[in-house]
Amino acid sequence: MTDDHSRELYDRALSVMPGGVNSAVRAAIEPYPFFVQKGDGGHVIDADGNRYIDWVMGLGPLLLGHDLPEPVRAGIQRNASEGPIYGTPTEIEVDLAEFVVRHVPSVEKIRFVNSGTEATTSAVRLARGYTGRNKIVVMQGGYHGAQESTLVEGDAENPAPSSAGVPQSFAEHTLPVPFNDEDAVREVFEEHGDDIAAVMTEPILANHGVVYPEDGYHEFLREITDEHGSLLIFDEVITGFRVGGLGCAQSEFGVTPDLTTFGKIVGGGFPVGALGGRAEIVEQLAPSGPVFQAGTFSGHPVTMAAGLETLQFAAENDVYDHVNGLGEQLRSGLTEILAEQAPSYTVTGTDSMFKVIFTRDGPGANSLEEQCSNGCRQRPTCPRYDSCPKNAADVKNAETDRWRRIFWGQMKERGVFLSQNQFECQFVSYGHTEEDVEETLEAYKEAL
Repeated sequence: MTDDHSRELYDRALSVMPGGVNSAVRAAIEPYPFFVQKGDGGHVIDADGNRYIDWVMGLGPLLLGHDLPEPVRAGIQRNASEGPIYGTPTEIEVDLAEFVVRHVPSVEKIRFVNSGTEATTSAVRLARGYTGRNKIVVMQGGYHGAQESTLVEGDAENPAPSSAGVPQSFAEHTLPVPFNDEDAVREVFEEHGDDIAAVMTEPILANHGVVYPEDGYHEFLREITDEHGSLLIFDEVITGFRVGGLGCAQSEFGVTPDLTTFGKIVGGGFPVGALGGRAEIVEQLAPSGPVFQAGTFSGHPVTMAAGLETLQFAAENDVYDHVNGLGEQLRSGLTEILAEQAPSYTVTGTDSMFKVIFTRDGPGANSLEEQCSNGCRQRPTCPRYDSCPKNAADVKNAETDRWRRIFWGQMKERGVFLSQNQFECQFVSYGHTEEDVEETLEAYKEAL
């Protein structure tokens, strides 16, 4: 493989864009990222003509893959040809809103915005406005967009900004706790319960190694927030319409939050975010309530068409059977490979999400007969249970440098494009095939 053109493009980009990119994670590839020219089904082709099996899928939005089915493409093109934006409501945004309300358990009303960050920012503001409280409980390592209220690290006793430009006074209202740690949540409610507006969590810690919740964890969050008059917010920007099908992850776990944030798939690959939930809460958004939220491009007709056509196609075809089946093949195949070649490592993921975490000090190969066979499920009887990741710190303690500096490049050389670091999830699309899965598994065998 040659990458001369990508290197030239990156050299030009460094002169006009900070770090040569428009989103920080894209620069995680060293010494420079490859530039994509086009997509083709479950593959991408870079600026030098190299072809890769693409398991990044735009970091999640592309449920259908790069080649959109004809009815989806036609619906998008029809709306694009009629005009880009009007500054007034359109029927297509009502259609998409009705679809989401019909299928997602928590959503009685919805507000469309322009990104997952905008959705989570609005959710925090809405929770504070609705409850009259200030503090937000978040999970350490969870990602809720580039917003001041959640760019916070440390713990509940010593929260601190995780980015320059975020005032300490903002961070003091955010209480980070470890994912899957009920005792830590109880402690923050004992100390701050009267001022906690909401607990915000991803149903699955999907931006930090794909960490599955322990049995009963979400039910516990539902109970303790109800007990203290706080809201439970599920950030389903990643899991929405990918885990649990059209009902999203909340339907799979059987827990209904007060508010849900969306992004990625709900816009069919175009810029989007959304915030939905109980009508009495969402009605607090302007103009029907006192919590201000607005945006010129919110409910953009082309994005709304892309989202609606994508979800309708998924509802009427075998999309979820296809992507979840390939996801299971990948995770099962990886589990078998690791048992032979790297028994301390952990396969994670569910439905059409997957990842291999380079965990340390796992059980020996001769004790893995009863392990989770299709991705870690936090099952106490699994021989991996004591060493599999329970929270973000566990993932951070894995061999993250080896994953990024050695393994990622080995997979790229074999024509497989994985997410840019140990933390980001990987996704199966409707454009992928069983041949893609088999080729990827062979690449894992050689690269591990």
